Amino acid sequence: MELKYEFYINAEPGKVWDALIQPEGTKAAFFGCTLRSTFEEGAAFAYVGPGAEGNETVHLYGEVLAFEPHKVFSGIEHPGPAYFDNHAELESRFTFTLEAVGQCTKLTLVNDRFTPNHPSLQKAEQSWWMILSGIKTYVETGSTLDFGW
Repeated sequence: MELKYEFYINAEPGKVWDALIQPEGTKAAFFGCTLRSTFEEGAAFAYVGPGAEGNETVHLYGEVLAFEPHKVFSGIEHPGPAYFDNHAELESRFTFTLEAVGQCTKLTLVNDRFTPNHPSLQKAEQSWWMILSGIKTYVETGSTLDFGW
């Protein structure tokens, strides 16, 4: 199964990149989480924020596959330990790609290579729309989306 999304954002790639990587941007678009990593190929990463285990809940974690600033961020991800006892066995790959298009940025996300019968696949299909819409809104307006939670 492959999930693929393409968004055009009215900003240069550096600004979109910051929303994907920097704490202020990730908090705005990734439901209050920050992204923690050294971002070197092979390094660990984790999205950490408010959740079932308090303010330091690990929602996703994994390994960086590729990291080219303002262009590509890819990794193998696992759901956080709070979600599934077999979290380390469950994985998928994500790849964010940024491309300048005129004065805009085309943000492409591909989420694929899901472990067979991955219990988070359906949630990912729904959540990516919200996250990517949040990135677009945050980058273009500086505001966050209020999903009523």
